[in-house]
Amino acid sequence: MRLLIHRDYEKLCKWTASYIVKRINGYSPKKDKPFVLGLPTGSSPLGVYKEFIRLNKEGKVSFADVVTFNMDEYVGLPAAHKESYYRFMTDNLFNQIDIPKENYHILNGMAANLEKECKNYEEAIAGFGGIELFLGGIGENGHIAFNEPGSSLASRTRVKTLSMDTRLVNARFFDGDVKQVPAKALTVGVGTVMDAREVIIIVSGPKKARALQAAVEGSVSHMCPLSCLQMHPKAIIVCDEDAAGELKNETVKYFKDIEGKNI
Repeated sequence: MRLLIHRDYEKLCKWTASYIVKRINGYSPKKDKPFVLGLPTGSSPLGVYKEFIRLNKEGKVSFADVVTFNMDEYVGLPAAHKESYYRFMTDNLFNQIDIPKENYHILNGMAANLEKECKNYEEAIAGFGGIELFLGGIGENGHIAFNEPGSSLASRTRVKTLSMDTRLVNARFFDGDVKQVPAKALTVGVGTVMDAREVIIIVSGPKKARALQAAVEGSVSHMCPLSCLQMHPKAIIVCDEDAAGELKNETVKYFKDIEGKNI
């Protein structure tokens, strides 16, 4: 596992976007051999998405042959709802780049059969040969997507009940009213993320510092789902100085030394 510690959020977003764009361009995707990219929602990836949009408009990358699978979606929110993750992705990325609508996949939280929706999602990922690179963020309690602490590290896409902590954090998007935050979501599993050939997790701000410390310096545990990355053959955590605030000085020095410079 690599840990890249950048000075601030802007720097980490530019590095992450540039890295992913290089991976896409190096892959030379075609319609019959698309680059399959896993994507998150929330505030963490917004800076990366802005960079994707800029680089796309400047002609430095095309998403025409990129296929995406999003991490999660609330149960009970229609796609048009202002807080649905479908709406988040179309507003903040898909409608501003050259990706065809048929190329992006987002779980349907309004599906009549939620278990079947999750099964079909896993089958769709497998149908494209798996995910080449999964971009993600983490919650303050160490969750990935909506895999809360206690989630099985072998879990697959499924219906998940959200913790009160997660709902309280997300209440800011629902007029501060936790009662408006859906109690359940559809989410890819920890195992789904771990199946990706490469995983990049972005972590920013002091509120994520304890979760990052547990994931990097603690043991692999279902109580900190992000810790699973210790077992991934090609995982990168990209963080800022604030998020690294709980790490031991020796840990910070080690990772900065092996990257060859202070970023």
